[in-house]
Amino acid sequence: MEKKSFQMANSIKPISLTPNFIVPEEKRPQLAHISPLASIPIIDLNDHVTSSLLQKISQACEEYGFFQVINHGVPKELCEKVMTAVTQFFELPPEERAEFFTEDHTKQVRLFNYYLKSEGQEKVTMWSELFSHPWHPVDNFTHLLPQNPPLYRVAFAEYAKEIGGFMNRLLSLISQGLGLDKDCLRKRMGDNPRLRAQANFYPPCPDPELTLGLAVHTDLNALTVLQQSAGVTGLQVIKDGKWVAVDPIPNAFVINLGDQIQVLSNGRFKSVHHRAVTNKTHPRVSLAMFYGPNTEDVIGPIEDLIDDEHPPVYRSYRYAEFLEKFYSQEGTRRMVKELFELPK
Repeated sequence: MEKKSFQMANSIKPISLTPNFIVPEEKRPQLAHISPLASIPIIDLNDHVTSSLLQKISQACEEYGFFQVINHGVPKELCEKVMTAVTQFFELPPEERAEFFTEDHTKQVRLFNYYLKSEGQEKVTMWSELFSHPWHPVDNFTHLLPQNPPLYRVAFAEYAKEIGGFMNRLLSLISQGLGLDKDCLRKRMGDNPRLRAQANFYPPCPDPELTLGLAVHTDLNALTVLQQSAGVTGLQVIKDGKWVAVDPIPNAFVINLGDQIQVLSNGRFKSVHHRAVTNKTHPRVSLAMFYGPNTEDVIGPIEDLIDDEHPPVYRSYRYAEFLEKFYSQEGTRRMVKELFELPK
């Protein structure tokens, strides 16, 4: 049976490799140059030796800004359930998804496409469609979500509770990895954190060398917990100037530090550039759960991490100011945290 072509919600015909999807030559992924041997750290959260676990997390945060965790405690069946719900959403007819499509980033619930823009060139749309909405471990948010597919609201309500607890544990471990009190990072981001979910869909692409699923970027938030489609690669991170594939591991989460943790850690922990590439044969789905400060929270290097040998790298700012600069750079690499660096 022939597989049906994917149709973007804002398009009148199935996706094809038209010029508006072909990225400039200097930004193409050069997939043949990706090392198949390198990988990001894999950390078993069942490691009962606390000092060993903290050392592994601290090292991963310093050297990579990315790591994968196994034995994270979120039930496998629930992880599969929410990924099924996300997949079913992107399988809806394009006219049904289109009711959520908007280019207005202030909308609470939005379906959209990222794009690249270069001076003197037309915008290049990324080979992906994205669906973003709030989540919360306790408050009811599901009335904001699609009623179709029927599984979507139920799956996200359950998943949000589990991810909320997991995020708190993770922030505690990262705080302790910095030598801080276990509640330090969570307190710094306030009692009302900015919680967003983003589901990403990458259709098969006739020539993955010409496109990108997501352009090179860092995450603007503090912490990202990501699930990937089983057996389908696409996520890549930069390490020592080279791209490293983050292959999916069964029942694992990819943990990604965002810009706010780099600033709070005074540059010790890294928010690194990453991207998503496409493939010829398989659709790929990923689900990112974002945790960040509220717009009114003030972010800056934590005082306990500053001394004569480690002067402050960044100035303090309201998160709303960070977001304003982030959205003003839309279509580019969005080098935002660098704008808040102090003179050396």
